[in-house]
Amino acid sequence: MRKYLSLLMLFLTLSLSGCGYNTFQTADEKVKAAWAEVLNQYQRRSDLIPNLVSTVKGEASFEQDTLTRVVEARARATGIQATPELVNDPEAFKRFQAAQGQLTGALSRLMVVVENYPALKSNQSFQELRAQLEGTENRITVARNRFIQAVQEYNIAVRSFPSNVTAMIFGYKPKASFTVENEAEISKPPAVNFDKAPAK
Repeated sequence: MRKYLSLLMLFLTLSLSGCGYNTFQTADEKVKAAWAEVLNQYQRRSDLIPNLVSTVKGEASFEQDTLTRVVEARARATGIQATPELVNDPEAFKRFQAAQGQLTGALSRLMVVVENYPALKSNQSFQELRAQLEGTENRITVARNRFIQAVQEYNIAVRSFPSNVTAMIFGYKPKASFTVENEAEISKPPAVNFDKAPAK
């Protein structure tokens, strides 16, 4: 009896050694760590926005509509509870991504409108905040790229044999990654026209 039990234990040990369970634990932790870094950078951006808005408000003639859009977009983006479990809920992840995209768009419009205000462009506080915001946007891009890579590794493990059997047994499902809202629009080549404008 002891011999059969030993053989059974040896068989179970050998069969579990290649099941991929530990691979899932490692890959899942990498996804969580990468996601935490994305959230960290989004929080940094969100923390900079009130100072930026206050500085811009100092310019009396500045367009209030643009500032309102930035403040509202920030409120929507920070209103979504961003937890590590968010990456496991595709709908919540999509809503979070859309809110962050709206905030990015509002900030981009703000920076374009600022070009029309020379006093604001020469304001040292504004320039420092702008540089910090640009640096943060770059950090967000890097963090999102790392998250995309971590999700890719995890999803490969979920879909590859024999680890896909373990994924089915333990309920590991593919995770959502960042996507582009207007994929069809940005995949069109830009129209470039070097023709001179007709003389008036």
